[in-house]
Amino acid sequence: MRWLITALLVALAGSGLAQFTPRNPECIAPAGAGGGWDFTCRSVAQVMLDLKLIPQPMKVTNVTGGGGGVAYANVVTQRNNDPNLIVAASPATTVRLAQGQYSRFTERDVRWLGAIAADFGLVAVKADAPWRTMQELVASWKADPAKIAVGGGSAVGGQDHMKVLLLGRAAGIEPRNIKYVPFDGGGEALTSLLGGFIQVFAGDASELRAQVQAGTVRVLGVMAPRRLEGVYANIPTLRELGYNVEWVVWRGFYAPKNMPTEAYEFWVRALRQVERSPEWARVREQNALGKFSMLGAEFQVFIDRQVNQFRSLSRELGIIR
Repeated sequence: MRWLITALLVALAGSGLAQFTPRNPECIAPAGAGGGWDFTCRSVAQVMLDLKLIPQPMKVTNVTGGGGGVAYANVVTQRNNDPNLIVAASPATTVRLAQGQYSRFTERDVRWLGAIAADFGLVAVKADAPWRTMQELVASWKADPAKIAVGGGSAVGGQDHMKVLLLGRAAGIEPRNIKYVPFDGGGEALTSLLGGFIQVFAGDASELRAQVQAGTVRVLGVMAPRRLEGVYANIPTLRELGYNVEWVVWRGFYAPKNMPTEAYEFWVRALRQVERSPEWARVREQNALGKFSMLGAEFQVFIDRQVNQFRSLSRELGIIR
C-alpha cells in the first residue's frame, strides 16, 4: 500500500497535477491604462496564455493612486496570502519605497518575483512643438524654466520626477526652478502632452512606441546606455548629447508576502519561461525593450540594494532629508 501511494504521488508530481495551478489569475497594474505598469501586466498575461502557463486569460486590474501606493497597501492589508495575484512593478515602485511614500509599508511587506525586461526613459514633445532637438529644448528651458511644464506618470519625487531632476541638473537648471506636473500613470501624462497642457513628457520607451509610429510625438533623447532599435533607432542617447543621464526601467512583479510557497515558485517558473520564449522576444523587439532577467531570491537581493541606492539619491536631489 505504501508503495502504491508513493508511486501515485510521484506520478501526480510528474504530470504536474500535484503542483499549484492558479485559479482566476490576476495582475494588478498600479496606475491607469496606457502606462508602463499596464503594459507590463497585459503583455506578460498574453504571453503566459499563449504558452499555456495559465489555464485561462489573466484579469488585469488597474488600481490607481499614490504612485502605486494604493495598490501596494491593498495587497499588503487585504490580499496578503492570495496565491493567484501578481503585481506589476518597476523602479517607480522602489523609488517610492526608498522615500517612505507608501505609508508605513516597506519593501519587505511583499515578496519580489522577478523582472524580465528593461525599458528606458526618454524625453518627448508634441510633433508640432517648436523644439526639434534636445539642445533647443534645454536652451528654452534654461532661459525661462517656469514656462515649460514637464509631466510624467509618477507623483512628485517619483521615478519620472527623478528623471526630470537628473536631466535638469545635467543641463545646469536649479531643481527648485523645474516645473514638474505629476500624473497617475504614463497614459494620463501622454494625454496631457497631446492636449497641450504640458510641454514635455518624461516617460518610457514602451509607453510611446505607438505615438512615435503615428507621428504625434517627437522623441528628443533616450536615457539608455546605447541607442535603441526599431522606431527609436535614430534617436540619440542623452549621453551622446552631453547629458550624463541614464534611467533603466526594469519591468517586473511582486506578489503577496504570505502567498504559499508552491504558488510563489509557480509564478517564478512562469516568468522564467516567458522570458526565455520566442513570444517574449517578439514583445521586446516590438517595444524597444532590452534584456533583463532576474528572478526569485536574486531579485529580492537586487530590490534591497536598489531601495538603499534610491534613498541616497533622493537625499542628494533634495527630495527627502
